[in-house]
Amino acid sequence: MPKINVSLKDLQSLLGKKITAKQLEDNLLYAKCELDEIDGDILTIDVKDSNRPDLWSCEGIARQLKGYYGLERGLPKFLVSDSKTAVIVDKKVNNVRPKIAAAIVKGLNFTEESIIQMIQLQEKICQTYGRNRKLAAIGVYDMDKISPPIRYTTVKPEGIKFIPLDFKEELTPKEILEKHPKGKEYRHLIDKHSEYPLLIDSNNGVLSMPPIINSDFTGKVTEKTKNVFVEVTGYDIERIKTALNIMVAALADRGGKVFSVEVLYDKEIITPDFSERNIGVDTDYCRKIIGIDFSDSDLSELLKKARLNGTKKGKKIIIKYPAYRSDIMHQRDIIEDIAIAYGYNNMKPEQPRIATIGDSLLEEDFSDKVREIIIGLGFQEIMTYTLTSRENLFKKMNIREEKIAEIENYISINWSVLRSWLLPSCLEFLTNNMHIEYPQKVFEIGDCVAINEKKETKTEDNRKMCCTITDSKISYDEISSVMNAFMKILGINYKLKKSSHGSFLPGRCADIIADKKLVGMVGEIHPSVLNNWDLEKPAAAFEVDIQKIFQIVSSNKKGSAPPPA
Repeated sequence: MPKINVSLKDLQSLLGKKITAKQLEDNLLYAKCELDEIDGDILTIDVKDSNRPDLWSCEGIARQLKGYYGLERGLPKFLVSDSKTAVIVDKKVNNVRPKIAAAIVKGLNFTEESIIQMIQLQEKICQTYGRNRKLAAIGVYDMDKISPPIRYTTVKPEGIKFIPLDFKEELTPKEILEKHPKGKEYRHLIDKHSEYPLLIDSNNGVLSMPPIINSDFTGKVTEKTKNVFVEVTGYDIERIKTALNIMVAALADRGGKVFSVEVLYDKEIITPDFSERNIGVDTDYCRKIIGIDFSDSDLSELLKKARLNGTKKGKKIIIKYPAYRSDIMHQRDIIEDIAIAYGYNNMKPEQPRIATIGDSLLEEDFSDKVREIIIGLGFQEIMTYTLTSRENLFKKMNIREEKIAEIENYISINWSVLRSWLLPSCLEFLTNNMHIEYPQKVFEIGDCVAINEKKETKTEDNRKMCCTITDSKISYDEISSVMNAFMKILGINYKLKKSSHGSFLPGRCADIIADKKLVGMVGEIHPSVLNNWDLEKPAAAFEVDIQKIFQIVSSNKKGSAPPPA
């Protein structure tokens, strides 16, 4: 979770209220934060929600706490005026870094602390929400040094020279990637392209080479700076508009006046867009989930405390929430805010009114039976993470990408999606254990996630099992004999149907068909896949859908649970 440093005096100034660090320790819970450390005036705050980048600054925390203290209630308002300034987007950026959003904030009175907070928020958003600048990178500039209109275009690696931030000499874009610390760190984001992104004003003054570095002339904000130009570049316009809204809201909380910018693609868009968003919440559902019989007026007051507005419409409340809140996707997200505003510590625990006897699910009993069978066949069970990467699921497995469940605000690209099958996890385990004695025979039983548009969550969990063998001499015959023994022990009649799959050798791969259903696949791992995983020895595997297998076994037993192993 993100950790930020704030000055207690600065926080008090933004709140307009004196508060001690001890008082703040309890009250930070209403902003989904915890006080981690106190060092004089500096507080280290642990933000417990990685989906709320608007809270990753002193301004964001103060804005949220104003609702708790009753200093401000309901939806924060941001007045936006027209700056008559344009950013002209060149079509050349389409294949490099295609999207940009921008704003101007005037009348700022920067202090050392407010500059520290601005830079901290900028970096936190770029690193986490922006995926280390890949999906969103923010630039802040001294507007008084810029001559509009501004062009967002591309330039050849040696096509221009400018002084990058914190440097003394002019460098070409290519030299920046080779010599500047930020260029070396982030060069992988653009160096594959024949031209690099560039922001330049009407006097051919360079603002920056996004997402790498600002120019030293326009891209340095000091206590003398009064007006700033803020831009965000990336690939998804909604993501970068959210990042822009958060930055601009923080500057507005510092007393800045916000002005819009015309961003000229094939068609014009105006940013920032602080139009409130709407979502409906069923009041009965809300009361049921929280477990408290709130009146409609109670709910209205709690929403205002959470910096939201609500209007009753039948059995629903139509909620208005700020444009910088990208975390609200379901009415439960609003219900959580209501519960926090009420206070979890104010909720009285109740003894359940019904007596229940705990018992395991039949599917879990069956999974245990499968474990005992596979262990009896000489395999060792492993447990790997449900989160993985697209590269592991598709590229390393030599297959085309398909639609899968993704984490919206992932922290690392290595843990950005939910696995759709188990074999990549097993191969990754073998890669990390090549120093262990061979043969290696491992299996995993675990949940995978598939897209299902008919479900409320648009996804469903599937229990699967994968067995993998690797040794100096391993082929299709060894793994198919294990699979055959497994199916026979369960009493399942099956047949194999020749198939083609990028992860397996041609002619040594088959679909497993039982009860006229595709229940799995078996095969010898393709050499290119072994090479992708840096595996030095041959491998073979079979993977089956445990839920389908369970249904077949249960049907064979006329609906009764399978006997214990």
